[in-house]
Amino acid sequence: MSRTICILNGSPRANGNTKELIRRFTKGAEAAGHEVVCFDLQKMDIHGCLGCCKGGKDENSPCVQKDDMERIYPVYRTADVIVLASPMYYWGISGQLKTAFDRLFAVAELTPDYENPKKECVLLMAAEGETESNFAPVRAFYEGLTSHLGWKNAGIVYAGGNMEAGDILGKPSQLEEAEELGRSI
Repeated sequence: MSRTICILNGSPRANGNTKELIRRFTKGAEAAGHEVVCFDLQKMDIHGCLGCCKGGKDENSPCVQKDDMERIYPVYRTADVIVLASPMYYWGISGQLKTAFDRLFAVAELTPDYENPKKECVLLMAAEGETESNFAPVRAFYEGLTSHLGWKNAGIVYAGGNMEAGDILGKPSQLEEAEELGRSI
């Protein structure tokens, strides 16, 4: 069964290690017959959440702020799978990804109980460090996020040992893991 996959790319590098993970994940997902839409958040005009709790009045434009989130909302609402793709920044996701994800609350405001749409979720992360303890804070964040949203974890690729753009090209097993995850969705 074909599924729709929405990738939120939080990497500021146009051709960095995270983007390589996305390329290979997309290759696998498309080979499996899925539709993939990727948003490169660094290239978009997205403002931080105002915390106003005044969204949710218009299904087509749920947030009071009018910026490039307008392009993301319709894809997000109908997607079966959300991919959070980010380099590790200070043992967390990038600011670009956090900013966009916070703004998805406007979609939850469309329901009386602030219920988020139920999704499957994938995490793709490139990082310099490669130990289990290096990824522990991200794992805790991701598990907490998916648990509280009621989302199903569809898979994680932690790609450690990648500092400079292009480092991951020398680690084919990490790229193969991302491609296989895309194919398995």
